[in-house]
Amino acid sequence: MQALVLLLWTGALLGQGSCQNVASSHEGAPAPDSTGEPVEEEEDPFFKIPVNKLAAAVSNFGYDLYRLRSSKSPTANVLLSPLSVATALSALSLGAEQRTESTIHQTLYYDLISNPDIHSTYKELLATVTAPQKNFKSASRIVFERKLRIKSSFVAPLEKSYGTRPRILTGNPRMDLQEINNWVQAQMKGKIARSTREMPSDISILLLGVAYFKGQWMTKFDSQKTSLQDFHLDEERTVSVPMMSDPKAILRYGLDSDLSCKIAQLPLIGSMSIIFFLPLKATQNLTLIEESLTSEFIHDIDRELKTIHAVLTIPKLKLSYEGEVTKSLQEMKLQTLFETPDFSKITGKPVKLTQVEHRAGFEWNEDGAGTNPSPALQPARITFPLDYHLNQPFIFVLRDTDTGALLFIGKILDPRGI
Repeated sequence: MQALVLLLWTGALLGQGSCQNVASSHEGAPAPDSTGEPVEEEEDPFFKIPVNKLAAAVSNFGYDLYRLRSSKSPTANVLLSPLSVATALSALSLGAEQRTESTIHQTLYYDLISNPDIHSTYKELLATVTAPQKNFKSASRIVFERKLRIKSSFVAPLEKSYGTRPRILTGNPRMDLQEINNWVQAQMKGKIARSTREMPSDISILLLGVAYFKGQWMTKFDSQKTSLQDFHLDEERTVSVPMMSDPKAILRYGLDSDLSCKIAQLPLIGSMSIIFFLPLKATQNLTLIEESLTSEFIHDIDRELKTIHAVLTIPKLKLSYEGEVTKSLQEMKLQTLFETPDFSKITGKPVKLTQVEHRAGFEWNEDGAGTNPSPALQPARITFPLDYHLNQPFIFVLRDTDTGALLFIGKILDPRGI
């Protein structure tokens, strides 16, 4: 009975207008009260910290990008590390004049931030989320057409805030691809495969965002309990995949009745966590869940989930992505960057964005810090453990707890990565 009360209580708590937060905030108009006067909403203290506010902004860009990618791939897995793409765009904005800079900043939600120095705050954000204990690697790079003369007034702040230098193409596609591959290998310490894609011949500006993460659970799984189990692709089709099990897991949990999904959060070492959104039915459309994802909603979830005992199964996962996000960005009101931008702070020659490449690798297995749950996790008193089996399509969000930054997001329709 206690378990049922917990489910209903958290369900009611999490199921209140999940997706309104950013939609209303980006319009910038506080809702009126009964007298018709605008009422200023009290800002959460968490978002008053500049680096956290910036993390929320670029994460909301990330959720926007994810929604576009997912809508274009309704029957396939989606894996993204939007922060690496946001970083490349933010760095590029250093070279943009006011009109073009404003276009980039609005897409990154910077227009909601009263921060006199976005770029130095971004440097702090990158230093925090890529700290060695987090096992998260991210890098971005701006590549320019051959023989371009770049202003030193652009290179210096780029290197200062984003830790990267621009690259000028040689014009030899084979050598240019090799150089970019070598850079990726160096940044990711060999964790991402070399690209087999050919270099386009008509590059003006190429943005490259790469990221890699291998999770380390706070409480590791017993590899002897890992076994082949059914993953339900839908009501009729199943596949056998290696599933990790913990019959006495401690996790944070809630049921969102509006979204018809069970939400669970598992902690990782380095102040990181993964939040899972598991629909109640294998055939349930994930769109409603996806539309609800914002920095503010995820922050609210993080505050409201309750710690419980659970019988947990979760598929081992190793996914990678290599491809373009160019068209998605064009649909995010960035079309002018590809047509008539003003990057005169970079060079005296007219240049425009041609292509945005993204490479990402993500994996988790049984590895973790220890066999015993953290003493800080005090489960709610319930008479029996709940079942939480990630054995059907789900969405996950990898979040940095320190800043709230979205680091990875995935839609897993088939854990085999097909």
